[in-house]
Amino acid sequence: MQVTRRHVPVVRPSFVKSRRVRLLVASTAALAVAGSGVAYGATTIFDHNQVGTVYANGEQVSADQVLKPYGDRLVTPYGKFMASTVSPDGRFLAATSTDRSVSLQIFDLSTYQLVWRAGSAAGVNQKLKDNTVGQEAPTFSPDGSVLWMPNATGLTRFPVNADGSLGTPTTVAIPDVDGKNALVAGSVYSADGKTLYVAANGQNRVVAIDAAAGTVGQSWPVGIAPRQIALVGSKLYVSDEGGRQATAGDTTMDSYGTPVPADGYKGTSTTGALSVIDTSAPSAAVGSIAVGLHPTAITVSGGALFVTNTNDDTVSVVNTATDTVVQTINAQPWAGSPVGYQPNGISLTKDGHILVTLGRANAVAVYKYNGTPQAPVDFVGLLPTDYYPSNVTEVGGKVVVTNTRGIDARGPELTFKQGTRTPAVTGHGTHSTTASLTRFTLPDDATIASETATVYTQNGWARANRDVERSKGGDVKAEPVPRRLGDPSTIKHVFLLVKENRTYDQVYGDIAKGNGDASLAQFGQQVTPNQHALANAFGLYDNTYDIGTNSAEGHNWLMQGDNPEYTETSAGEYIRSYDTEEDVLGHQRSGFLWTNVQDAGNTAKNYGEFLYTEGRPTDAGATWQNYYCAAKSVDQGGDPSQLFTPDLAGDYHSVIPSLDAITNHTSPPFDLSIPDLYRYEVWKQDFEKNGPAAFNMMWLSSDHTGGPASPRAMVADGDLAVGKVVDEISHSKYWKDSAIFVVEDDSQAGADHVDGHRAPIQIISPWAKKGYVDSTFYSQITMVRTIEQILGATPLNQRLAAATPMFNAFKKKKPDLTPFDAVPNQIPLTEDVKDAPACGNDTLGTTGAAATQVSKASASRTAVPASAASLAAQWEKWKSAQTLTGNGARADSAAPELMNRYTWYATHGWTVAYPGDSKVYAPSQVPGGTIPSADGD
Repeated sequence: MQVTRRHVPVVRPSFVKSRRVRLLVASTAALAVAGSGVAYGATTIFDHNQVGTVYANGEQVSADQVLKPYGDRLVTPYGKFMASTVSPDGRFLAATSTDRSVSLQIFDLSTYQLVWRAGSAAGVNQKLKDNTVGQEAPTFSPDGSVLWMPNATGLTRFPVNADGSLGTPTTVAIPDVDGKNALVAGSVYSADGKTLYVAANGQNRVVAIDAAAGTVGQSWPVGIAPRQIALVGSKLYVSDEGGRQATAGDTTMDSYGTPVPADGYKGTSTTGALSVIDTSAPSAAVGSIAVGLHPTAITVSGGALFVTNTNDDTVSVVNTATDTVVQTINAQPWAGSPVGYQPNGISLTKDGHILVTLGRANAVAVYKYNGTPQAPVDFVGLLPTDYYPSNVTEVGGKVVVTNTRGIDARGPELTFKQGTRTPAVTGHGTHSTTASLTRFTLPDDATIASETATVYTQNGWARANRDVERSKGGDVKAEPVPRRLGDPSTIKHVFLLVKENRTYDQVYGDIAKGNGDASLAQFGQQVTPNQHALANAFGLYDNTYDIGTNSAEGHNWLMQGDNPEYTETSAGEYIRSYDTEEDVLGHQRSGFLWTNVQDAGNTAKNYGEFLYTEGRPTDAGATWQNYYCAAKSVDQGGDPSQLFTPDLAGDYHSVIPSLDAITNHTSPPFDLSIPDLYRYEVWKQDFEKNGPAAFNMMWLSSDHTGGPASPRAMVADGDLAVGKVVDEISHSKYWKDSAIFVVEDDSQAGADHVDGHRAPIQIISPWAKKGYVDSTFYSQITMVRTIEQILGATPLNQRLAAATPMFNAFKKKKPDLTPFDAVPNQIPLTEDVKDAPACGNDTLGTTGAAATQVSKASASRTAVPASAASLAAQWEKWKSAQTLTGNGARADSAAPELMNRYTWYATHGWTVAYPGDSKVYAPSQVPGGTIPSADGD
């Protein structure tokens, strides 16, 4: 049954220019909203919107926003932009990009068209060996004849032809320092054009390169993680995102091997700095100017230097005559929250306006500059952009905005293969990433004021919702999700189970009562019987979205309610960081969900989530098979102590002190050599002995796939673990006041007919509504906001503050205390495991001849023909070098073109070519399979 939706027909992107029809709103509306003093907004205005659909007020995206940019839009389907620059004559815009194997795109602004692509993808104009790109933009030479592209270990220098095409490149290498790549960021030419000054972000230094010879000369030590450089006279100003270097007595946390001054509780950096280099006195000490947190973009006008403090949501104005900060501009346009707008690009117009891109608000903030550094800057208003603007500049009287994510994952559909027993399917995927340019003439102040109201509406800020104000106390009746923060809830224990990578259709597409496509249900009823039973017993949510493209982003969205700019711009290389669990620069200044809950006076426990520090035993007995046997034995009534024998028991920790303090140190984080059944048993022992906290997090990673068992067996393992966790809680004394939220970290590994970000979730509680389909627009942001509301925690940032809790998912009256009984798996959990466990292959509870048949079938599927033995050995060697299992395991770290083929070959006996290939490849032969892969995500 197709659920009826209230929306206008879908408008598919055509990747050509389109004229934006402006929605005019009276300027007084913006003033009324901004001055109302109401603490929170409301995203109920998104109603039953579906992501990817274009409505009268814009296109819905997964981050609780709609898009309808001001001006002309030009969409490119070749990945998301990292950064951009404009040629000196204003004709060409060069943008680095990632995620689609296209690392450089050139646009002709005179015709407003894409004219050149370089990378490793099929169909590019120019093939490149190095597809890594830094966090900052390419640099044109002063005459526009040369373009320098930042890479992980140096730069690529291109001749630029008159039509914007590029000539044969040369590579300029910057040597590693103490094993650290240069991770080239911003660069700038000297006044005479002979020297290129380069920020070596990974080495905390600035390097001088002879622009003609390409040789590396002098270097200067600067602060931590330098981003952009500006030249004023003989002085170089460098934005140091990680702030100053640590000194004795500082509390520090790590970022790419550098100790960073940090808040050990909230896990965030605590300083921001500009380094000042006097090139006229090369041996002089480098100066430092303290600014806000995470300084990134720099622009200069006369005697003033402006730097965006991305994590502080401010802009510092520096008087370059005195090298002092003379004023700080507020970049927090909404009164609902001071956190999370992410100013990340800045420029000045000829008529004296300051333009600041607010990445997480999808807007350009416009200020009036009064000509001198000390003169107060006046806020004019906001102009809407596409998804995550990152650069802005005025070119020939037009303002051009580079939007990192364009219209999000609405590029060409993708095909997903999950092994021999699942069909290959095609549909929307999170890696169908786009980017865009938007262009307009800066309007008058009255128009900007009216467009400010549009930005408020698009972000869910514009509609006040007094029901989610902070409680004023008094005698208030408890309800599951309180209408006001701090009011009592009938729910005392919240459980958040984090899984990996699946779309709604991939799991629930075969449930007829929801908006599913059964042809895309690669892991439907047979593979996920528990999740299906839970969806039918409780609510089925068929319009809920993950936000991130991959795990690096997904866990941030769940634990921070945001993906900080640092992670957004690290995506071009993912060398400095992929997941930022151990990188302090990937953390917002307001902290994490667990610190938020604790600050509200509640307790928290962690079972593996957001952990990556090594802790797994290195004993030869720490195999998937042995973890499986121990868990199976305990599940059948065996002694629980066998879970914690020296060869199996881990000692897992977090580098974030506040997380480490609440972590169960025997509960494994991501590691595909440990089945989720074992994770469940470890959690169960603690739950039965010590009981739950108010907030409990658990990472169940088997459905990521890529471990010893077949893909569907690993998904079945994760499904069984979910069912058993719910079974355990629902048969306990805590069930009456518990709520269990089950969510994917991202949905990147499957297809969906609505959008690649649509994901399966469960809300399981005696207080949850049962047996219905909820097609309200929800997202991970909405879910996190609901947890905050239940536990009385103030929203961490503006996206969470604007979100409306999932009131509709819960009932206020008598709870239904009926417990849930876990459903046995219907796929053998040992399917395709190369070496049978000592306890035997999974027989699904069968005995005798039936058990023997299951065991023989599993063994026959994993046999390697003699003719393919050499090839299979090469692939096993490749797999052993990946970070899928053991200490240091990383989710989604293997290059997808290689991982897809390994899975296919292993489940097709190493003799069947991957769909679309002419033969079975060795790892070194796979097209687009370069390792490491920036597009691996």
